[in-house]
Amino acid sequence: MAVDDCGAAKATEIVSDRWTFLIIREAFYGVSRYDDIRADIGIPRSVLTDRLKKLVAAGLLLRKPYREEGARTRYGYHLTDKGMDLGLMIIALMQWGDEHLKDGDAALALRDQSTGAPLKVALVGDDVEGIPWNDVRIEVLKGRAVLGDG
Repeated sequence: MAVDDCGAAKATEIVSDRWTFLIIREAFYGVSRYDDIRADIGIPRSVLTDRLKKLVAAGLLLRKPYREEGARTRYGYHLTDKGMDLGLMIIALMQWGDEHLKDGDAALALRDQSTGAPLKVALVGDDVEGIPWNDVRIEVLKGRAVLGDG
């Protein structure tokens, strides 16, 4: 098998830079509006526009219109099922960074929605059923509310 045929190599063609990764993270946290994404990660407009177009074209984000009263139609960016499947990558990197790179406590904790038990990313066998996203609560330890919050 050629190195370029590896799934990791193909994935990095899409999620290949910090901005793209942070945009996906924001969408995973439930942030969908252009201005909110821009403010949260401090990305230049031209770069954000370019990355959003690429993520929509790759089928990771879906562009949905919305309109606030008295304003023009704008578009929000929402994860597709394909994009949502990147959640484990985001959580794995977050957990690795919290353990090896941070000086202090984690900003988020993952918990089982029904039991409150802590969750972490791990390898499992085919006979072990994973926890569906709607059964995961992301608990904010620092910052604002995100996916699965109350």
